[in-house]
Amino acid sequence: MNITMIVPTVAIKRNPIYRLGGRLYGNGNAITGPLIMGGILKRAGHHVEAYQELQGAVDYKRILKITDVVCIYTMTCLAPRAYELADMFHEKGHARVIIGGMHATVMPEEALRHADQVLVGEGEDTILDVVEGRITDPIVQCKPICNLDDVPWPDYSILKTPVKAANIMTSRGCPFRCSFCTTTRMFHPFRKRSVDSVIAEIKYYHKLGFQYMNFEDDNFTADKERAKEICRRIIAENLQFKETFFFGRTDMADDPELLELLSQAHLTRVLIGIESLNQDALDSINKHAKVESIQRACQACWDHGIRVIASLVLGLDTDGPEDIRRSYNFAKDVGAYQIQPAILTPFPKTPVFEEFEKEDRMITHNWELFDMTHVTFQPKKMSPWKLQEMFFEACDNFYDFPSAIRIWKKFGTEYGLRRIYLATVTTLGVPLGEWAADHLPFMSYYKLKRTPWKYAPAGQSEKTADIVANNNADIVPKNKKEGIPAKIGKTIAITAGAVGAVCGVAFALKKGFVPQI
Repeated sequence: MNITMIVPTVAIKRNPIYRLGGRLYGNGNAITGPLIMGGILKRAGHHVEAYQELQGAVDYKRILKITDVVCIYTMTCLAPRAYELADMFHEKGHARVIIGGMHATVMPEEALRHADQVLVGEGEDTILDVVEGRITDPIVQCKPICNLDDVPWPDYSILKTPVKAANIMTSRGCPFRCSFCTTTRMFHPFRKRSVDSVIAEIKYYHKLGFQYMNFEDDNFTADKERAKEICRRIIAENLQFKETFFFGRTDMADDPELLELLSQAHLTRVLIGIESLNQDALDSINKHAKVESIQRACQACWDHGIRVIASLVLGLDTDGPEDIRRSYNFAKDVGAYQIQPAILTPFPKTPVFEEFEKEDRMITHNWELFDMTHVTFQPKKMSPWKLQEMFFEACDNFYDFPSAIRIWKKFGTEYGLRRIYLATVTTLGVPLGEWAADHLPFMSYYKLKRTPWKYAPAGQSEKTADIVANNNADIVPKNKKEGIPAKIGKTIAITAGAVGAVCGVAFALKKGFVPQI
């Protein structure tokens, strides 16, 4: 049979300009689940092609003609696009449609309205029987893999939208259960692969010619001794990549040996969930972290040449505008390389979602907006639109040109140029988002700005309440000092030089020319 595996993405990210920007932001990589299951089907004798819409254009005219079975992966924000593709294959092709992934696992009945079968959970042990017709249940409950060493490696030979970085998962799940996180709802219990299995897969990616790698474990350093052993093997066997990304926790700072090994093994880019500098907020989401450990971890990574992506959660019930400003300014002060300001998103079937549903705080169930950049609920300490503005503000204030120079001096030209690109994007994008909220009724921002605030204090208008909250902040945001007209004026003034810088980034990265200063 001809089988097609598809990871969809939203419309804006299918734009060639956005794809170019994504390459400037980082090294493209592929979600591994479809490549693992596609490899299983290929070894069983089927012709398999895999596509990730984020990484390249897909010739659907051709695929509709040849595909016998299409397998579509879902995350919550991609579910509408996944359903659109499923309906298209039913209407214009002859393929049987199978949907799986995170969103389908928690919302199988919804997914089944667009699919012939839905896979719930980890599908490696089930996919072949489903595709070949031995399992015909509409909703297939897949059992978790007990021994992860038995799971085949992703088969990059079937991927028709090439990527620069290989992804490897040395574990599944997470020993922690943050209340907003979806990971433990699909990957449970927490399981680990043997070190020998991990090293063998790393060697395989070197043979394939990859220069970049990502450890996609939700917490690579959860077992510190195991992480150390993997790093020691990488160092001893000269298996370092140019750069390796991983997810870590703040408790890394408590282990200097681990930090040194991570650095020597070229695990030099880490996402750390800072979330908030408000201890009450951290406790409310079961983060199991202390503010002091966050501060130590960021400084320790900087000292070891490990670039930190600071992940913040905006909109926690205990956080007001001043808490958000303190968090993004902290990330900037400690030299975080990138920031990931994630608006608290109540993903379906998480404790946060169930709580907000019960309290009638959800303002939309349009899954496309559940991408951590849009407000989908009623915050308690600011209006929905104010929270959206705080997201804009965090990006705009963190990515400025002076801090890009600091990153350039610390980590080199390539990373400095990337930061200049990000500063340019936020300087251009934030005023446009605010303008859209005032002038484009079809935009979600326009509707959000006109959404009444459920928790506005009695006797105060929503706007007045936001002003009061803002005046209580420790730091006045940059765009409030300048005003939007001044902001737009500054945008126009720097655009010419910034465009030149961005073109320089693109050329340098394309040619592999990265001079050092």
